[in-house]
Amino acid sequence: MLGGGPGGLYAARLLKLARPDCDVVVHEQGVPDQTFGFGVGLAARTQRRLAEADPASLDDILAAAWSHDMRMRVGDREAGMDVNALVAIGRAELLRVLQHHADDAGVKLEFGTRRAADDLDADLVIAADGVGSATRAAGAFGAEVEVGSGWYLWAGVDVALPHALFAPERTEHGVFVTHAYPYAPDRSTFLVETDEATWRKAGFGESTATTPADASDAVALEYLSDVFARHLDGHRLIGNRTRWLQFRTVRCARWHDGRVVLLGDAAHTAHYSVGSGTKLAMEDAIALVDALDSSDDLATALAAYEDARRPAVTRIQDIAERSRRWWETFPERLDLPVEQLLVAYMSRAGNVPLDRFAAGTPDVVATALRQWAGEDPPAEGSLVEWALERALRPSSPGQEPDLDAVDEPVGTRGFDGRVVPDDPAALGATVLDLGADDRPAGREQTVEDGVRRGAGIIDCVWLTGGDDRASVLTRLEVAERLRRRTPALVVVVGPHGLRADLADGLAADRTHLVAFRGERSGGGDGR
Repeated sequence: MLGGGPGGLYAARLLKLARPDCDVVVHEQGVPDQTFGFGVGLAARTQRRLAEADPASLDDILAAAWSHDMRMRVGDREAGMDVNALVAIGRAELLRVLQHHADDAGVKLEFGTRRAADDLDADLVIAADGVGSATRAAGAFGAEVEVGSGWYLWAGVDVALPHALFAPERTEHGVFVTHAYPYAPDRSTFLVETDEATWRKAGFGESTATTPADASDAVALEYLSDVFARHLDGHRLIGNRTRWLQFRTVRCARWHDGRVVLLGDAAHTAHYSVGSGTKLAMEDAIALVDALDSSDDLATALAAYEDARRPAVTRIQDIAERSRRWWETFPERLDLPVEQLLVAYMSRAGNVPLDRFAAGTPDVVATALRQWAGEDPPAEGSLVEWALERALRPSSPGQEPDLDAVDEPVGTRGFDGRVVPDDPAALGATVLDLGADDRPAGREQTVEDGVRRGAGIIDCVWLTGGDDRASVLTRLEVAERLRRRTPALVVVVGPHGLRADLADGLAADRTHLVAFRGERSGGGDGR
C-alpha cells in the first residue's frame, strides 16, 4: 500500500480482515501525528456503507466526530437547514483511529520513507498517494488533470463554530467566501475561496510565490482573519501548510496498470464543495476488497473494481464540476435574498430537486419562493407546475415583493406565466445553439463560449441545443450568467421530460423564461 491516508489505511484493514494470511504493508512517507489538514466530513450514506463494511472502525470514528447543522449568511441575514446526519472529524484523529484499526487487524505500518511501486516486491500495489500521485504520473493510466480558475485555501480556527457556515464578505479587493464547519469541541475547518481577479488585487500572487511548500501563508491568514472577523468571535485563523491553491480535477482512463491499482484522489478528485474526497477513497477501498474477494485472477478483480466504482465516481465528479463552476461565480448572486441564495445553492448541480429540498426545509423554500414569485407557494403538492405558472414581474434585487400591493404591474416585459411557446421569432429573440454536451458535467469552455456569444445581446436571447439533461443543465448555467451580466431577457428551451429541471432553474433565478421543445401554443403571454 502506497499512502497512509484514510483510503489507504481503510483498504489495508479490510484486505487484512478478508485475507488474514496475506502480508499487508502500508508505506507512508510522513510520520504519525504530523498530518496536514483540518476536518473531514462524512455524510449519512457514507456512514451506512462504512457500517456495513466494518462497524468497529466506524463506531470509533463516530465517537470522535462532531455533528452540526448548516447556515448561509449574507450580510445580517441568514438561512439554514438541518444536516445533523453529516458529521465531521479531525483528519489527524481519523488517521489515528484508522491506524489503530489497521494495526489491530495485523497490517504492518511503515512511516517516514518514500516508496515507489517498482521498489516493492508485492503481488498487488494499491496506490493511495493522493492528488499529486507519483504512481499515477509514472504509470499508463491515461490521466487528465483540469485546473479550476478560482483560488482557495484550507485554514482552521481554535473554536467550534455553532454551525457549518457559508458566508461571503466584500472587501476593497473583491469578494471572499468561507465554507466553514466545526469538527471538534475546540476546532473548526475554515476554507476560503475567491476569484482570480480578487486574489491578485489583494496581493496574494506574491505571498503564494514566496511561501515555502511546507509552511503556511502568514500574509493570507492575517488578512483573512480580519475579513472574517465577525464570524470568528475574536479568534484568528490558524494554518497547517495553508497556502492558496487552484483545484485540480483528476480523471483517469484506467485505474489499474498491471499489478498497480489507483485508489481515491490518485485515481479521481471531486471538488471540495461536495465534500467527497475521503468518502470516495474509503468507498473505493470497500469495492476494491470486494472485487479481490470475488476472483483469484488479479486482472479480472481489478477490472471488476473499476466497473463497480466508476459509475458512482463519475456521477460525483459531474456534480462536483458543476458545483465548482457555481462557486467560482458565487459573488454574482449576492443581490439575492439569502433564502433564494440557499435554494440556488442546493439546486446548483441538478442533484437536489426543489420538491425534495422543500420536503426537508419547508420554511426556507417557502420564503425563497415567496421572494421570487411575490406570492406564497402551495402548502402541498409539487412545486414544479406552480413555478412554471408564475408571472414574470419586475423586482428589486434583494428585496421581497410587497404582497399587500394591488395589481402589481408586470412592466413592459412581463409575462403571465414562465412558459412561452417554442417560437423565438415571436419574441424577436437571437437564437444561440449551444449544441450537445459530450459528458454529463458539461465543459467549462462550452459555458464560457455561450456567455461570450450572448454577451452582446440586449433584447432577448434564446438558448437551445441538445435535449439530453446535461445539455439542458449547461444551458441553465449559461442563462444564469447572461441573466446577471446583460440586460437581455433569457429563455431556455428543453424537452417536456425535463420540466422539473427547467422549473428549478426558474425558481433559482437562473433564467427568466422557459420553452418546451415543439410547444407552439399556450404558456404565458408577454405584455
